[in-house]
This record gives sequence, C-alpha cells and structure tokens, in this order.
Amino acid sequence: MTVAKALDAPHDSPRIFGHPYRIATIGILLVVTLVAFEGMSVGVVMPAVSTDLNALNLYGVSFSAFLIASLFANVVAGLWADHRGYALPFLAGLVLFVLGMGLAGASHNAELFLVARAVQGLGAGPTIVALYVMIARVYPADVRPRIFAALSAAWVVPAMVGPAVAGVVSDTWGWRWVFYGIIPLVVPALIMLAPSLKRRATDEETTPPQGRRSRPLAMTVAASATAAGAGVLLYGVDNLHAQPLLALLGCAVGLATLLYGLIRLLPIGALRFGRGLPTAVMMRGLFSASFFGVNAFIPLALQEVNSFGTTAAGIALTTGALGWSAGSYLQSRRAAQPHARIRTGAACVTVGIVLSVLAVVPGVTGWVAVPAWIIAGFGMGLGMTTVNITALHLSPVNEQGANSASLSVTDMLGSALTLGIGGALVNVIGHSAVQIAWGFVVICALMAAIALAATLLSFRVAPAAS
Repeated sequence: MTVAKALDAPHDSPRIFGHPYRIATIGILLVVTLVAFEGMSVGVVMPAVSTDLNALNLYGVSFSAFLIASLFANVVAGLWADHRGYALPFLAGLVLFVLGMGLAGASHNAELFLVARAVQGLGAGPTIVALYVMIARVYPADVRPRIFAALSAAWVVPAMVGPAVAGVVSDTWGWRWVFYGIIPLVVPALIMLAPSLKRRATDEETTPPQGRRSRPLAMTVAASATAAGAGVLLYGVDNLHAQPLLALLGCAVGLATLLYGLIRLLPIGALRFGRGLPTAVMMRGLFSASFFGVNAFIPLALQEVNSFGTTAAGIALTTGALGWSAGSYLQSRRAAQPHARIRTGAACVTVGIVLSVLAVVPGVTGWVAVPAWIIAGFGMGLGMTTVNITALHLSPVNEQGANSASLSVTDMLGSALTLGIGGALVNVIGHSAVQIAWGFVVICALMAAIALAATLLSFRVAPAAS
C-alpha cells in the first residue's frame, strides 16, 4: 500500500492553533466560513429567486449548474496544485467566485442567473481543492482530524445565523443583497491567508506526478467529458415528461460521456468500489448525493407545504450544520476504525432522511425537520470527514491534488445528479402544495436508498490485507 511519506515526518506541535500552524488554520477557517455563508444563505433564498425570476422549473438546475461547473474546475485545480502548488488555483478560484456572486445579484432573468451560478461553481471548485491540498501539505497526519473538525466547527456560526440573516435580508431588502453581501467577506480571508499562500514547497511536493492522471490535456478532456455528460444527462432527465424520445437519447449520450470521463478521472477501481482509496473516493459522492439531494428541497417543502416564512425555513435548515459539527468533532476524538465511523455516519444520514419525510405529512408539524436534520448532519460530520481524512492518508504526496480533485468530483457529481433528478421529479409531479409534498416524499425515498447503499458498502474503505 502506498502512503505519503510526509505522514511520518516530525512536527512541532499537535495543536492546530500552535506554532507553526496558527496562521494557516485561521486563514483556512475564514475561507470555510465564507463558503459556509454562501452555501447556507443561497439555499434559503432559492425559492424567492425562483419566484421572482419565474423559474421554479429551474430550481434544481440552478444548483446543478453550480456543481457541474465546480466539477470541471476541480480537476483543473487538482492538476495545477500537483504541478505548481495550491496558491494560484486558490486565488483564481476566489476571484471567479466573487464575480459569480456579483452576477447572481445583478440577474434579471433565469438564464443570466444560471450563468452566474456556473461562474460561482468555477470559482468554488479550485478554492476547495486548493484548501484540501493545503491541509495535506501543511498539517501532519495526526493533526488532520483536528483541522477537519475545526472546518466543520467553522460552519456553526454561519449555519446558526446565515440562514436566518439571509431570510431577514431577503424579506427586507430583497434576495439580491444576500449575494452582494457575501462579497466583502473575501477581503479579510485573503489578508489572513496571504502568509500561507507564500509557503515554499518541499522537494517531494514539487516532484512531477506520474501515471494516467498526471497528463494535463488528457485530464482536461476527461473533466470536460464528465461535466458535459452530466449536463446532457440532467437535460434528458428534466425533459423526459415533455420530449420522451429526445430526452432518452440525451440520457444515453450523457451517461456514456459521463462514464468515459469518470473512468479517467477517478482512481482505478473506483466505479466498482475497489478496496481502500477507490471506495473512499466513491463514499464522498454517496454521502453528498443523499444528504444534499434532500437538503436543497427542505426549504421548498417547508415554505410551500407548511407555509413557513423564509426565515423560519432557514432556521430549520441550520440544524443540519450543527449536527455536522458535532459529528466531525466526535470523529477527531474517537479511535474507531475509519470504515466503522463511515458506516455509522451513513446509517445516521439514512435515518435522518427517513424522518424528514414526516415534515410534509398532514397533521405533523414541519419543525420535525429539525431533529431529523440534526441526525443527518451528525452522520455527515462523522462519516464524510472520516472519508476526507482517509483519502488523504492513502494518497502519495504528489497525487494529493489529483485525489482531492477526485473527492470533489464525486462530491459535486453526486449532488448535481440528485439535485437535477429531484428538480425533474418536482416538475413532473407538479408545483401545487400537495404535489410538492409528494415530490419531496419520492426524493427522500431515493436519497435514503443511496445512503443505505453507502452504509452497506462502507466496509470496503478498509484496504485489502497485503
């Protein structure tokens, strides 16, 4: 089994806020806080955006546009980080992210808003991949569980106040100011991260990566095929009810193109859940697909079925991040085998999704989504954080960018596909309150099945005995 040599390197302190990790930790946490505000806030105001732009039929696609663009950018950023370091992809990503937020706030039609979401995705992808590579190269292996726990904790304040603040801003000044208001947060994040971005790479980190995933042209083509295939597949799924024959053709072409790209982007054996790193990478996708495939539709269900206001729906959505932080903290303190933590996390996500169905059952309060999403969020914090740590642990130093990109590819692809399919289901079933309730039930059933599959396959994260 190949393990990064840096894992055994000596380090000065196991404390993430001790020397020499303090500045890097603060900078990374500021960036995660920025991304957290965006993720939690935008999800809450999407129903208002869809209504204002007369684009409820594009509800799921608006999320997918962000994710598919991120998927492509992840691969390019991973290659860039392995060959040239993480500083430039991080800076380029942050610039694009800010540009996308500005475009979203200025959008006056659905088409421009979708473009803005795609630009945001092109920026978010490199930013997250660069952060993962930074963590792998700055922190020793035994410190990484703590920094990942801190990343989850960095979601707590934005998760607690972000949705509610977004709801108040949207109700008071309009949803556009939710996008505009996030832009100034970039300045302090850049100031704090400047020293970390100037860090000199070691000789091992600058060793050119080898193998099929180290060729820039081939990987860019594969990333393009994956993103294009996902987009065509989602277009086909979204139009099955309107143009069945053309949509079926689109689904077939999209799926074939998607598989062509994934076979080249992911570690060998990933699509068949090979032992160790391949399954760890795929687990990231299963967790994201199941959790976010429901998470995006909770505000829609609560507002349209239970007559929640934007602020109340945002508060309900907040609880998932609280559970996520708790689960991530627990994984940093327990010594259980990684596959056991992943199995427990996936089981919690399954239970949380099943319980969330009660939120649209007549006679049951919509606030039942709060405990349900705490359980699901706890499972994400426990399981997904362990997946990230395990994948980095199994990655050679000069392949950390490629494997961080693979994690993000399955993450974004899983979310994009389930969000697109969920949006298509809402369009097919209908947009009345009763129809949205039924659509939410069907979405939850599908996502629970994915989370259950993750539970059953989690044992394959453990590498085969040598």
